[in-house]
Order: sequence, then C-alpha cells, then structure tokens
Amino acid sequence: MDALPHTSPRALEGVKVLDLSRVLAGPWSTQVLADFGADVIKVERPGKGDDTRAWGPPFLQRADGTDDPQESAYYLCANRNKRSIAIDIASKDGADLVRKLAAKADVLVENFKVGGLAAYGLDYAAIAAINPRLVYCSITGFGQDGPYATRGGYDFVAQGMGGFMSVTGEEHGGPLRAGVAMADLSTGLYATISILAALRHAERTGQGQQIDISLLDTQITMLANQASNWLVAGINPGRMGNRHPTVVPYKTYDVADGVMIIAVGNDGQYRALCRELGMAELGMDPRFATAAARQVNRDAIEQAIQDRVRNLDSRTLIDRLVACGVPAGPVNTVRDIFEDPFVEARHTVHTFTRDDGVEIPTVAYPGKLSATPADYRLRPPQIGEQSREVLGDWLAMDDADFDLLERANAVVQSGE
Repeated sequence: MDALPHTSPRALEGVKVLDLSRVLAGPWSTQVLADFGADVIKVERPGKGDDTRAWGPPFLQRADGTDDPQESAYYLCANRNKRSIAIDIASKDGADLVRKLAAKADVLVENFKVGGLAAYGLDYAAIAAINPRLVYCSITGFGQDGPYATRGGYDFVAQGMGGFMSVTGEEHGGPLRAGVAMADLSTGLYATISILAALRHAERTGQGQQIDISLLDTQITMLANQASNWLVAGINPGRMGNRHPTVVPYKTYDVADGVMIIAVGNDGQYRALCRELGMAELGMDPRFATAAARQVNRDAIEQAIQDRVRNLDSRTLIDRLVACGVPAGPVNTVRDIFEDPFVEARHTVHTFTRDDGVEIPTVAYPGKLSATPADYRLRPPQIGEQSREVLGDWLAMDDADFDLLERANAVVQSGE
C-alpha cells in the first residue's frame, strides 16, 4: 500500500504545488513540501520524464527481478509523495494545460534556463498575470541576472566556482567535490525556506512573488565561517584535510582498527580528553589550555593525541570519550550507518510497498515535529501515473480531456 493512516494534521494540507523541475534541487525542495501535506503535481515530459529516471544503475527491481529503467535509485530519493502528470509543454495545448494548472496553484517550482519558459508563455510575468497570488520559485545555476545568468548550472560547477572545492580535500592534494550534490541539496532547502516565507506573505496579503535562487549564490552562502574568515580578516582558506580551520583538536585520528573522529569544541572538553588519555598535564599546559593557543600550536597537540590513540581500539575509545563528554565517533560507510541501531530507533527509513509487492525504501524527513509530522502517502510516481486523477482534481476535466492528452503524448513519444 502507498498510503498510510494519518491522524495528525498536515502542516501544508491544501497547498497546491506545480512542480516543473527535474534532477535534484527542485525535486528536493518539492519533496519537503509534499512530506508536510502539500499536493505536489510533478509535470514530466511524456516518455522520458525526469532526467534522473535514467541515472542508473542501480534501478529499482521489478517483481520478476528485472531492472525498471525508469525507476533509478537516484530518482526515487527525491520524488515521493508526488503525483505525476505527463505533458509536452513545448506544444501549444500542453502549455495551455500547464497555465490552467498554474492558475489553480499556490506554488510553482521550475529550474529551466533563464528565459526558457517565456517561449511557452510560462514565465513568471505571464503566470502572475493569471494568478497574482502565486509563489513562483525559479532555480537556476547563476540567477536571473548577473554576468553568468545565461549559463546552464550544475552542482559540480557550483561547488568549484563557489569556493567549496578549494577548502575540501587533503592539504597538499587537488580539489575535491563533496560525495553528494551539496550545492543542489542546499539550494533545494533554501528554496523550500523561501517558498514557505513567500507563502506566509501571500496568505496575509494575497500577493505572490518570484523567488530567484541559484546554485552559486547558495554555495557561496554555504561557505559560512570560511567566507567570514575572508570577509573579516582577509584570510583565504585552503584545504586542510579533516582538520578544522579554527577548532583544535578536531580531526580524524588513526587507531588500531582504522580511523575515528575526535571533535573537541571547547576548553572543558579538551581537558576531559587529556585526562581520559592519561596526559592531564597537557590539559593545563599554556601552549594548549585555550582554543586560541591550541590553534597556534595545533601540530604539537594533534601529534600528542595521535601518539596516544594509535594502538587503541576505536569502539572502546569512542565509548570512553563519549562517557566523559568528549564528542567522538566512527567514520562509517553508507552501509555501516544504515546498519546502525540509530536508523531503526529514529525511523530513518520509510519503505513503500507497491501493489505488486515491490518495496521502495526511502530516507525519511529528518525533523520530528510533535504536532504536524511529515508523513508518507505516495511512493515516487511513474511517468504520468496520475494524469487522469490530476486533471479531475485540479481542473474538473473528464475522461475525454484525458484521452486528448494521452493522444498528444503518444505523438510526442513517437517522435523521440
């Protein structure tokens, strides 16, 4: 079953979202809205759908054990709780249908190139003219204006241009992108925050607005303290491996069975660490007693700690440090963390079961809201799976209208 019994109110119940986005930043944002009860309609190209459907392997396996080439693991991570309608927006009839849907929507999310939707009459100015209360969120690589506005945007490019890769990697190594698409994901989250703020404004005033959010803007924002180091002190930070630019000791350490993390955040934790490692005298040594002193003398104290822990077992040492209030932990693989008891205790994974018995696991929304929790009503949809349903719910169209849409879509697919 896709739907689950749900007794709590949904925070975004009644909010209608028209999702013209694909790949990750936009779908990540709309999935959050959907998790809290918004009715998210995912508009997909007939036949191919969202680009990420084909981004595999791995793909979801059908009941007979074969791969479903339109259900990649990548696609499944960002599209639950949505309904899919297949529309060719490049056709006049398709664009007209999207405008009719937009007239009923509270939110529209798109990630086309700047100006890309104007050719179909689906740009903000055109849609706002028929629905002035609409919150219209445009996600691009470089924003609606500025020197790079016409460029296509990708997470990898944003990580590089945004300075993130200059502070990621080993000190004497080359630049590295993060192992997941951090520019896309953070942009999706900032888009969600912006949408919720704009919705609140629209509720109070009846006035919608356009949200202009880009991967590069967001990646620069995500530099956080590293950006502040440059702006405040003119320090151009570089790669430091697993060291922290200002907090010491705060890094990975080699131990008998691999690598572990020790992350000391204040002077009290530092003294507790020294006592637990049997070097209490270093806890009071003026070279290391304060955070500023430890930063100046980081090589010496990091080496002293490394010498003490090199032959110790990580699990035992982590337990000891946690018991005395020192933050520490393992460096898990993805498999390790999903086998950790934390995942079961915190209900980190939600699994849908299709009518044919195929299970679709997804990672749950991380926040635990006491009154309006996220819930999981719909598995990630197949292309156009709810087209008939959406036309009826949003536009009160009938089977004849759906048949026209299906015939138009068949023409599009035959030309692919």
